Amino acid sequence: MKSQRKSASPEGQRSLFGEILDWMLAPLLFVWPISIAITHYIAYSVAGFPYDQSLREQATAIGRKVSFENGKPRVAFPGPARAMLRADELDSVYFHVLAPDHKLIAGDSELPPPALATPVEEEVGEVYFRDAEADGRDIRVAYLYVAEPGMPRERWLLVEVGETLEKRAQLANKIIASVIVSQFIIIPLAVVLVWFGLSQGLRPLTRLRERIESRSEGDLAPIAAPRVPEELQPLTDAFNAMIDRLRQNMEVQRRFVADAAHQLRTPLTGLKTQAQFAMRESDPQALRHALQQIATSVDRASHLVDQLLSLARAEGSENTQQTLSPLDLDQQVRAVVEDWVMLAIDRQIDLGFESGGPGITILGNAFLLRELINNLIDNALRYTPAGGRVTCRVLADDESARIEVEDSGIGISEQDAAHVFDRFYRVEGTGIDGSGLGLAIVREIADLHDASASLGPNRAADGSPARGAVARVVFPRHRPAPPPEAPSPQQQRSIPLPLA
Repeated sequence: MKSQRKSASPEGQRSLFGEILDWMLAPLLFVWPISIAITHYIAYSVAGFPYDQSLREQATAIGRKVSFENGKPRVAFPGPARAMLRADELDSVYFHVLAPDHKLIAGDSELPPPALATPVEEEVGEVYFRDAEADGRDIRVAYLYVAEPGMPRERWLLVEVGETLEKRAQLANKIIASVIVSQFIIIPLAVVLVWFGLSQGLRPLTRLRERIESRSEGDLAPIAAPRVPEELQPLTDAFNAMIDRLRQNMEVQRRFVADAAHQLRTPLTGLKTQAQFAMRESDPQALRHALQQIATSVDRASHLVDQLLSLARAEGSENTQQTLSPLDLDQQVRAVVEDWVMLAIDRQIDLGFESGGPGITILGNAFLLRELINNLIDNALRYTPAGGRVTCRVLADDESARIEVEDSGIGISEQDAAHVFDRFYRVEGTGIDGSGLGLAIVREIADLHDASASLGPNRAADGSPARGAVARVVFPRHRPAPPPEAPSPQQQRSIPLPLA
C-alpha cells in the first residue's frame, strides 16, 4: 500500500476540491452579470427619483401661474422666474403651456407635445411623467392639466416641463461605479474565503486518506469511526466492510493451508515410509502387500484432498455470497443416491430412498447441495457394516423441508453428537478411517443455505433407542409467487372493444 502512494492518477481524474470549487464559482460568475444589470436598473431608478421630484415641483409652480379670465387662459410667468428655471449648468430645461389643440400659449416650442391632444385618464392638478426627445436628446417630462371647474376635457390646458438626463446619468454612474468597485474587491475575497473554507472542510478527507495510505500491508483493523465526519461515514463503513471480507478470506486461506499441511503430513509421511519399505523388500508377496498399502494410502490422501477442497469451496462460497436459485430437493437427493448405489452394493449395504413428493422447493446452490448430500451418504456408509441399511428421505411441512439420512451402523452418543460437526473430530473406538471433515463440510454448506444440521442417535417410532444414527438438515422452504390469474370469460367479454 505504501509503494503505491506516489503512483500517478488515472488520466482524466479530477480533484474533488477543484470539482466543488468549480460548482461554487460557476454560479457566481453567472450571477455577476445579472447583478450588474440589476444594479444598473436600480441605480437609474434611484438617481431619477430626486430629479423627478424637482420636475414635479417646477411643473406645479408653472401650473399655479396659469389663470382664466372670461374663459381665456393667461400665463403670468415673469422673466426672472424663467431665467431661474433655466439656470442649470448640465441639463437643458424646457417648458411650455399648450392650448387644447396643442397651440403654444407660452414657453418653448422645442419641447414636443404628447401624442394625444385630449387627456383620457389624467386628472386636473395631478402631475404625470413621460419620456420624450428634444433636439436629438432624451428628456424626462413632467406634465399636468389646468382647467376651470366644470370645464370639459377638450378645453384643458397642458403644462409641461422637460429636462435632459445628464445629471441623472452622472449620479447613476456614480452609484454603479461604487457598487462595481466594491464587487471587484468582494468577489476575489469571496473566492479566497471559499478556497480556504473548502481546504479546511476537506481536511477530514485528507486525514482519512493519509490514515489509509499509512497503513501497512498486513494491517486489517477497521478504521475508527468517532472522528470521521457524517458524510464520510458510509465510505468508512464500506471500507471497513471490505477489510472485514478481506480478513475473512485471508483467515479462510490461512486456515485451509494450516489444515491441509497438518492433515496431509501424516498420510504423505506414511506413504513415503511404505514406499521405502517396498524398495527394500525382495519377497514378491511382501512387495505386493506393501504396494497395496501404498494404494490404500494414496486413496486416503486423495479423499482427504477432495474433502479439503470441498471445505475450502464451501467457505469461499459463503464469503463470495453466491446466488441461490430455486431447487427441487426431492430430485437433488434422488440423483445423488443413484450415484452411490453401486458402491453401497459393493459394501453389501442396502441403500434406499424415500421420496417426499414433487413441489418441495428450497433456495440453494446445486453444486454445494450435492456436496452436502454426498458427505451425508458417505458418512452413513462408512459407519454402517456390511448387511446394514442406509435410508435417505425427504420430508416437508408448511415452513421447512429436510433431508434425513438414517443408518443402522454403530450409532453415536449424545456427547459425541455435539462435536461431530467440528473439524477433524473423530469418534474414538470406531476403527473407521476418516478425515473428520465430512460433517464440517455439511455444516458450512448448511450455514450458507440458512439451514440447520444435526446428527444424533436413531430412535424408534415409540421414542426408544434404535440401532444406528440419523443425520438431519432442515432448510427453509421456498414457495414461488403464484402466476397472475387469467381473466375469466365473463371478464374478457366485459372488455370494451374499440370502435372502427
